[in-house]
Amino acid sequence: MNSAMVRNLLVRGMLAGLAAGVLALVVAYVLGEPSIDKAIGFEEAHSHGHEHGQEVEVVSRSLQSTAGLATGVLVYGVAFGGVAALAFCFALGRVGRFGPRATALLLSGCALLAVYVVPFLKYPANPPSVGDPDTIGKRTALYFLMMLLSVLLAVAATLLGKRLAPGLGNWWASVAAVTAFVVVIGLAYQFLPVVDEVPEHFPASL
Repeated sequence: MNSAMVRNLLVRGMLAGLAAGVLALVVAYVLGEPSIDKAIGFEEAHSHGHEHGQEVEVVSRSLQSTAGLATGVLVYGVAFGGVAALAFCFALGRVGRFGPRATALLLSGCALLAVYVVPFLKYPANPPSVGDPDTIGKRTALYFLMMLLSVLLAVAATLLGKRLAPGLGNWWASVAAVTAFVVVIGLAYQFLPVVDEVPEHFPASL
């Protein structure tokens, strides 16, 4: 694959990421922001201790929920689309006898599983007022550790499947690779620390 084709795919990937970012922005604004506002209200209503003066709001909540949200989601979408395009350029022809569309679909599914689903099931994102502020660094580190581990294991499972394919065939090699991935992820779930800091009386609907 020459540089011109890679550049063309990179631009297309970034545009696709931008389009996905727009959809994600709509979902986050319509479905996510109301829950965040309710969680902030819960936090303010149940805050304890004495306040020493009015806390200065560096960035207003309205700016966070509009321009801030749009900037973060759209930039993330463009960046992720570019990375996905480069990963596609590398994976095409290297992960099996798949055409371009099948490779893109397989890569997207694996990325969704490794980058989002697996870390989220262990360390789901929390709304405001959930979790001890003093442990946010630890919780963030654990989440990214789980994400890194998931990505590395997905790559290792792919390499394992390729190595087993000549002897077992593509189907059974894939089954063995997926099984190995699930088993190791299950062990990681068991041994990594559990985070459960949901405050008492926190509404389940949030």
